[in-house]
Amino acid sequence: MRRALPVLISLLACFGGVNAQQRTLHAGIDVLNYEFTIRLPEAGRIIDAHAVITVRRSSSADNLILDLVGLQVDTVWVNSKPSAFQKDNTTLRVSLHPKTRQPADTLLVNIHYSGEVRDGLIIRTDSKGRWCAFGDNWPARARYWLPTFDDPADKASVTWNIIAPTDRTIVANGALMGERVLNSGDEHAKGKWRLTTWRMSKPIAPYLMVIAAAPLVSYDLGLTALGLSEFPPGVSQSVYVFPEQADYLPGPFERAGEIVEFFSKTIAPFPYEKLAHLQSSTRYGGMENASAIFYAEDIFRRHMMTYGLIAHETAHQWFGDAVTPRSWGHVWLSEGFATYFEKLWVEKSEGEAAFRTGMKELRDEVVNAREVRQRPVIDTLQTELMQLLNTNSYQKGAWTLHMLRSMLGDSLFFGGIRVYYMRHRHSNATSDDLCDDLGGFAHTNLQWFFDQWLRRPGFPEIAVGWKYDAQSQTVILEIDQHSGFEPYRFPLKVEIQTTDGGSQTMPVNVPAERSYRVVFPQKLRFPPKTLLFDPSIELLATVKSAPMD
Repeated sequence: MRRALPVLISLLACFGGVNAQQRTLHAGIDVLNYEFTIRLPEAGRIIDAHAVITVRRSSSADNLILDLVGLQVDTVWVNSKPSAFQKDNTTLRVSLHPKTRQPADTLLVNIHYSGEVRDGLIIRTDSKGRWCAFGDNWPARARYWLPTFDDPADKASVTWNIIAPTDRTIVANGALMGERVLNSGDEHAKGKWRLTTWRMSKPIAPYLMVIAAAPLVSYDLGLTALGLSEFPPGVSQSVYVFPEQADYLPGPFERAGEIVEFFSKTIAPFPYEKLAHLQSSTRYGGMENASAIFYAEDIFRRHMMTYGLIAHETAHQWFGDAVTPRSWGHVWLSEGFATYFEKLWVEKSEGEAAFRTGMKELRDEVVNAREVRQRPVIDTLQTELMQLLNTNSYQKGAWTLHMLRSMLGDSLFFGGIRVYYMRHRHSNATSDDLCDDLGGFAHTNLQWFFDQWLRRPGFPEIAVGWKYDAQSQTVILEIDQHSGFEPYRFPLKVEIQTTDGGSQTMPVNVPAERSYRVVFPQKLRFPPKTLLFDPSIELLATVKSAPMD
């Protein structure tokens, strides 16, 4: 997602108490599929809904515990038989039938529930008096309108059956399976309601399961990335906006096809049935819901959509959606990847100079961020989930990938990323999985790198003194790391510009020591005029340098 800072402040106030250590998934139970049938109101916030949940039970678990907040459960059936259940303020506990002798036991749990929705499904009336509703579940708000295992580690496919007035456009995850007008026996209601069905066949986390219901109009971007989708022949893309924004289109979305094609070639084929871009009510600048990206409404109204935002949310379809962090402490695997791949699109579309400028801007944000100095990127102790949307997860995560690329080279880096993606596609991953997959592909041990950059706060703060020895015609460096952080190990490139106008670049492998002295073996016929440290913008560090006497 792309952060929207003013909104984050208000969201922290109302949602700050969610525990980052999510309830452990019920041992022996795996949700395979959700099917939600939801009747939306003409006005107000009250919904009437059914959930049919397909569960595989591999142990003797006798209860299914689901997250559900603030709604009333009327009946529960398990395999077509009424089942006892308990509902408290936050959970629904369903009694399961005794386990059969089969090694795996598949159950259908049918739940009828209803009530006034307070969060998750954002229902409102806009300034023109139009009723609309948009799912906005991150990080753990699906539970306010959907009975689920509301945890990123439990992914399932999902079908949506949405009953709504015919003047509303319904968009959801996956492919549109059909629409039909309902002919009620009530003469006044005849032709007024429509059933719309969408189906997401790939497993996704509950925070990515969304619907949109609003008087939206669509702009067809056509079939893009031909031959580069898990669902041939290509990726069907479209943009949905309120009618008054229709003349803005395609706007920056004119390049949405190029963006998907670039990522599909760089990573792997696009993972979902389609890709829709929607003007919505999300609390974030953009939210990467699988196959249906929601963008903040004002971005369209003010014509502020950018290629970078589209690229960021599109990159999430691979990283965050198809490969989902197993727990929130590893959210950099989503946000850091999206931030870096957004910059890779800049490199592709605008050139290397623009890319380096972008990485320098990200580095400036990292070295000036308080949380970077205080907490690590992999932050499993953080209990306020919203606090994880910070410079560590986004900018420092992106820089971690950039340094890996610089260290390994493009072939090994992108080859390793493709291995990582394909091994964990439509599943979950941890930072250790990325470390193992990249290191395995490159035939090198990267554990030290991951521990240093992801499990420790901070970054190198380097002071470099240098001098030229005219007798030996060599350059001598004194590299100090005497900041408050433990010393880092890193490669440092040094460009030496000489008085005759020449230059040469020297690599230095700096060990994790407070002080390190190096004498360049290459002789210089002319003395240096100046030394540039990290000229290609490849190291996350601050460097102060000065000639020595």
